[in-house]
Amino acid sequence: MALALVCLAGCSSLSNLLEGDKVNYKSAGKAPTLDVPPDLTQLQRDNRYAIPETNRGTATASGFNAEQGAKPANATGATVAPSASKDMRIERAGSQRWLVVKQSPEVLWPQIKDFWQESGFLINIDLPAAGVMETDWAENRAKIPQDFIRNTLGKVFDSLYSTGERDKFRTRLERGPDGTTEIYVSHRGAQEMLVGAQKESTVWTPRPPDPELEAEFLARLMVRLGDDKAQAKSQVAAAAVEPARAKITKSAAGSSLEVGEGFDRAWRRVGLALDRVGFTVEDRDRAQGTYFVRYVDQGVDAKNKESGQGFFARLFTSSDDKKGDAQRYRVAVKATGNISQVTVQNAEGKPDTSSTADKILSLLSEQLK
Repeated sequence: MALALVCLAGCSSLSNLLEGDKVNYKSAGKAPTLDVPPDLTQLQRDNRYAIPETNRGTATASGFNAEQGAKPANATGATVAPSASKDMRIERAGSQRWLVVKQSPEVLWPQIKDFWQESGFLINIDLPAAGVMETDWAENRAKIPQDFIRNTLGKVFDSLYSTGERDKFRTRLERGPDGTTEIYVSHRGAQEMLVGAQKESTVWTPRPPDPELEAEFLARLMVRLGDDKAQAKSQVAAAAVEPARAKITKSAAGSSLEVGEGFDRAWRRVGLALDRVGFTVEDRDRAQGTYFVRYVDQGVDAKNKESGQGFFARLFTSSDDKKGDAQRYRVAVKATGNISQVTVQNAEGKPDTSSTADKILSLLSEQLK
């Protein structure tokens, strides 16, 4: 009997790994509680389900159906999402994908917020004016093997099981031409690593961004906005890959990153690359082609406590900064025709010729290929 239970557990685990959903997130934080205002006395009723009253004082099913048929189709509210796939398309450059929707950012914003919350995330940053939304750190519970023991004990002791990985996603909305909106989803990950001579403690360290995970959520977002599931996955997978268009050049004035694209596209792709490598975009001036950024160590951010500085924190943090805050930089995008040049400036807007600036350009180059 014991052997049969072990075999059953193994088969169950294999079945879940092969057939189960590969994405099932659960936020590490807690959802805010709902506070009812003290002056709230009665909730507004939805009259869609009220029995119609007639002058005869009698309500019938046929009369109700006739009355509903006479009303316009949108009498109960506006359409939430576009239903035709022609209103959405996936564009791709290198490993970067983004979604173009024929809707305004104002219409899409609440839908995207609902999408992330329905996917198991808490919203940590919600800035409609800046077009930036960021989730809290969450764990992909689908990576935990769903064997017999896990299914039995996990329901009671769920916190005993952990993948040792956390993910967060940033969504950036850019207003496009002709009433369209470009939606960029960038992934940032962290993993728990054993440290010390006896491996007695752990620290959270950054993981590389996962373009395939970004693509998965873009496909799910398309479905949330009204596209067919199979068609959405097909569009994401079939997006044409463009050749590399970024290379680092050096001159007497310093290093720069040359991108073989016009300003509009280069500006958006640089913004996504900054999100991917862990920079926090504090502000941006599109007219001047400038991103105002700072770097936050993802490992420390994942645990929300000071557990030591990681490699990237030491790379982008000044040794003179007693508070441990990351240095601030400006990333400038200037274009001449179909060629754009990306340079790094210090906080005062002067060219930065340090080795740190070269490393920043190298990180951006890897994302823009």
